[in-house]
Amino acid sequence: MKQGMGSVQELLEAIQHQADNKVDYTSHSANIDVVANGDLKLKLRGIEEEDLLLPMQDIASRQLGEKIGIPAKYFDRMLKDAPDLLAHNANHWLQQEPKQMMIRTMFGKARAVLSNKYQRIDNIDLAEQILPMMRDELEGLKIASTEITEKRLYIKAVMPSLCRDIKVGDTVEAGVWISNSEIGFGQFEVAPFIHRLICLNGQKVNDAKFSRRHVGARADVNDYTYSVLSDETLKADDKAFMLKARDVVKAAFEEKVFERNVNQLRETTERKIEGDPVKAVAVLGKTTGLLEQEQSGILRKLIEGADLSQFGMVQAVTAYSQDVESYDRASELEELGGKLVTLKPHEWQPIAAAA
Repeated sequence: MKQGMGSVQELLEAIQHQADNKVDYTSHSANIDVVANGDLKLKLRGIEEEDLLLPMQDIASRQLGEKIGIPAKYFDRMLKDAPDLLAHNANHWLQQEPKQMMIRTMFGKARAVLSNKYQRIDNIDLAEQILPMMRDELEGLKIASTEITEKRLYIKAVMPSLCRDIKVGDTVEAGVWISNSEIGFGQFEVAPFIHRLICLNGQKVNDAKFSRRHVGARADVNDYTYSVLSDETLKADDKAFMLKARDVVKAAFEEKVFERNVNQLRETTERKIEGDPVKAVAVLGKTTGLLEQEQSGILRKLIEGADLSQFGMVQAVTAYSQDVESYDRASELEELGGKLVTLKPHEWQPIAAAA
């Protein structure tokens, strides 16, 4: 799997540093102005008795465009060539289609523009609730890879003592995948993870995941700092959710769960690529949205692995994930590897028979 941060301590320090520099606001769109003189900014009027001017990060500006119905391509063109027109259009729709919004900020910049129904599951809460349990209650657990990207937090851990052979000399060990986004890029997820020792590839077991969408009770507060987590009901709900998440992390290392995942992976070794491997990768790319460059990289890994089977294709995808620069994209490819494992014979056949 792709490596991220050097240690758990580094991860914890990064999470705490971000938590110390985050502020969330809710505001009615009628009290929000877009300012486009140079960098794009959001002005929140009436926050703490004064206007608050926030430079916008790229993700926040893209989310704003989605909220007010300006297509991304046109939004980007206006931002580059006609910023005054962008501000005029954005402010018109903010006024004409009123709605409550949540603005998530970090280090004084707007990093997300979300619905006020967005329910926060913050990385600091996850770290405080999940990591100590992993350390204290799962003896022998090893944190294999962690990262905080602009979009998501990832924690991937393995249990070296719980391992099986897929075939002679090809050993995998049990693992767990935890991911979260504070800014609207996917759900909070916990899922089993299979780690292949021969080449350190890994794939997420998608059909056994536990997740929660970031949508909850509406934050009906006036234009001020968002403090929905002070509500005791929501706090109790969050606590119950985290207890479930802890149980799912533990369950990922139950022998019967691991055996089921291993048996599913073993079955893929019997399903061969009967047609043209080049065409097989092309069909996979077309059905899953792989870029041409990614298809070429996966084909190269498939040839290097010399295993023309469903199992070989899974390993080619996850091996290639280690070569991509983006940790987010590498994780998406690990997830794709997991999806390939779960393909039934009739779903695998169009790829296998491509000619």
